[in-house]
Amino acid sequence: MSVAGVGTWLATPLAAELTRSQARSIVLVLLASALGALLSRIHSWIVLPTVVLEIVLGILIGPDVLDIAKGNTYITVLSNFGLSMLFFFAGLEVIEKKVSGRLLRLGTVGWTLSLGIGLVLGFVLQQAGLDAEWWLIGVALATTALGTLVPILSDAGLLATPLGSAILGTGVAGEFWPIIFISVFLTSAYGAAKEVLLLLAFGVVVLLAARIALRARPPRVLRVLQETVHTTGQAAVRTAIFLLAFLVLIASDAGFEFVLGAFAAGLVVGLALDSPEGEVVRMRLEGIGFGFLIPIYFVVTGMTFDLDSLLTATGLALAGLFLALLLVTRGVSALLWLRQLGRRETGGLALCAATGLPLIVAIVGIGEGRGAISDALGASLIGAGMISVLVYPLLAIKLVGRRDLPPAVEPAIVGEVETGEY
Repeated sequence: MSVAGVGTWLATPLAAELTRSQARSIVLVLLASALGALLSRIHSWIVLPTVVLEIVLGILIGPDVLDIAKGNTYITVLSNFGLSMLFFFAGLEVIEKKVSGRLLRLGTVGWTLSLGIGLVLGFVLQQAGLDAEWWLIGVALATTALGTLVPILSDAGLLATPLGSAILGTGVAGEFWPIIFISVFLTSAYGAAKEVLLLLAFGVVVLLAARIALRARPPRVLRVLQETVHTTGQAAVRTAIFLLAFLVLIASDAGFEFVLGAFAAGLVVGLALDSPEGEVVRMRLEGIGFGFLIPIYFVVTGMTFDLDSLLTATGLALAGLFLALLLVTRGVSALLWLRQLGRRETGGLALCAATGLPLIVAIVGIGEGRGAISDALGASLIGAGMISVLVYPLLAIKLVGRRDLPPAVEPAIVGEVETGEY
C-alpha cells in the first residue's frame, strides 16, 4: 500500500457527491472490519489475531478475489487516519505498560543486535537481486508486534511471569525504536546536519508538550475536561485528537515521516492520561482507533495486497525465507535473557519476539510510497508477518506451557492489556 505522507492525504479534495459505487465500497470495508472482530473470537478455544482476519477479508472483497470493493478518496483518507492512530497507540502503549528501566535497557540492547543482523541480511538480499532497499528489509525484520502478542499471552497466563516481563521489555523496544529509525532514516529533504537539528527541535516541541501534560494543569481546564468526560463535549478526547493532528503536521513539515508525529502524540497523551482518571478517556480513544479507523487501514491493506505475486513459487519461497529471517533476527535478542529464563523460556521469548505484522505492514506501505520496495516483495514480507502472528505465539505457548493465574490477579492483568489486539 502506498502512503505518500500526511500533506497529500490531508490536501486531497473530496468529490462533491458520494457515488453508489463508493458508498458500497465503504460499507463493505466496514463490514469486513466488523467481521474481523467477530470471527477472531468465534470460538473460545481459538483466538485469531484480528489484524490477520482484517487483511484476509480485505483481500477477499478486493480486486484480486471478489472484486466488489474498490479504493476511493474517502476510504483512502480514513485508512491514513487509521495508520496515524496505529502509531499513536504504539506511543501510548509505551507509557501504559510501565516497563522498568532495566527491562527497557535489555530490550534496547537486544533490538540493536537485531537491527545489526537485519541490516546485514538486508544488504545481502539486496545484493542478491531482491527489489528492496537493504535498510527497509533490515528494520522490518527487527520489529515485534507487542499489541498482537499481549491478548494471546494474557489468555495463556504468561504476562505475570518473568517470561512476560521479558516479552514486554523486548516488545516495547521492538515497537519504539523501529518507528524512530524509519522516521529519521526516511528523511531526505535536508542535509544530515539539518536533519539532526530538526529532530532535536521536534524533540523539544514534544518535551514541552509532555511537560505541559504533566505539570501545567490549570484547575479551570481540568474541571472542563472532567465535566465533559461523560457528556457530548468530550473535551479531553478532542484535545488528544488535536494533539495527534498537530504533531503529525509538525513532523511532516519538518521533513520527517508523519508516523513520528503520531507516535510522539501517543507518548504525550499517554503521560497526560497516566492516572486512574485518564482510563475513561483512553477507552474513548480506543473506541475511535480500534473500533473504527485502525481496522479500516488493515482492510484497505488487504484490498491493495498483491495476492497474485504472493501465490507464485517465488512469492511463497520468499515469504518462507522472511519468516525464518524474522526468527533469526529477533531471536538473537532473546539470548540476553538466557541466564534469567533458562533455555525453554528463552526459546519462547525468541518466538514471541519474532512475531511481527502491524509495523511490517506500515513499513512496507511507507517503503512502497518511497519506491524503496516493490509491491511483489512487499506482499511476501507481509505474508511472512501474517504467518508469524498465527504460528510463532502458539509455538511459544506450546513450548513453555500455559499458566493458571490466581482469580485475584487475573482480572487486573487482563484489564491492563485487554485492548491491545494490534
